[in-house]
Amino acid sequence: MPVIIDNQLKEQIPYEAIYPIAFYEHELETLPQWSGPFHWHPGFEIATAETGVLDYQVGDKHIILNAGDSIFVNGNVLHCIRQISGKIPDPMPNMVFSGSLIAPEGSLIYEKYISPLQQCDELPFIVFAAGNQSLQKINVLIREIYHCFRNPCTCSEMTIQRNLSHIFEYIYSNMSCFPRYKSNRIQLLNQIRLQKMLDFIYSHYQEHITLEDIAHAGNVSRSEAGRCFKTFINSSPIEVLIQHRLQIAGKMLAEKIYTVKEISDFCGFNSVNYFRRQFKTKYGVTPGKVPYLGK
Repeated sequence: MPVIIDNQLKEQIPYEAIYPIAFYEHELETLPQWSGPFHWHPGFEIATAETGVLDYQVGDKHIILNAGDSIFVNGNVLHCIRQISGKIPDPMPNMVFSGSLIAPEGSLIYEKYISPLQQCDELPFIVFAAGNQSLQKINVLIREIYHCFRNPCTCSEMTIQRNLSHIFEYIYSNMSCFPRYKSNRIQLLNQIRLQKMLDFIYSHYQEHITLEDIAHAGNVSRSEAGRCFKTFINSSPIEVLIQHRLQIAGKMLAEKIYTVKEISDFCGFNSVNYFRRQFKTKYGVTPGKVPYLGK
């Protein structure tokens, strides 16, 4: 069974229980180097590359999405996004939604068609390639949903629900045909550990935290924490901590409300000079240069 861990991202998804879906667009352009952090959420996700080429990492798998390709990501699966080609940030329309939008939890439809997918550890993602003619209908359904969010009209909510039902009907009917990604017990355990350690970083980045603190959050040794981060993220725990602090700092700088010192203190850096050095090393400019947000 997928593991549900409370985290900041879950709290930031603002869909309501009465209509549990959230639509996002143009998120990449707000992120340094057009790259987002590892995150997860209980809801399913569908995202599309519109103009550029995206590296959509799910767990330890890297999936390349070319313009027009879409991806379905299962719930509670670690994933992150990075644009690797294109002169402008990809709009990357995407939606995060609960299966209860299609049918109430506990209902026959939910238990028969939604739960089996939620509980399938071997199916963390599905790619709907634009060049695959057999998937053309699915990609049309996805784009119709985006259109409903961008241009809401009478019955938009029903159109979105209907299209998602068609998509899930297709997935359920073809589950045996999709590539499977089997994970052994150790791999699943390491994902749980990483989620716990990332949750600790995202919740305590403003504080003075050490490698030992991060490892303790995952109930592992410091060396095992390092191996876990290296396997999934190819970075050390401290590098991920610094990167997260810099991403938060970047968003605050773009708001042009706070001073560099205020941002440095808020994000947990022990000195303004250290913050400036880390920022320039990562983005090639000092914190005072707000247009760092591009590539």
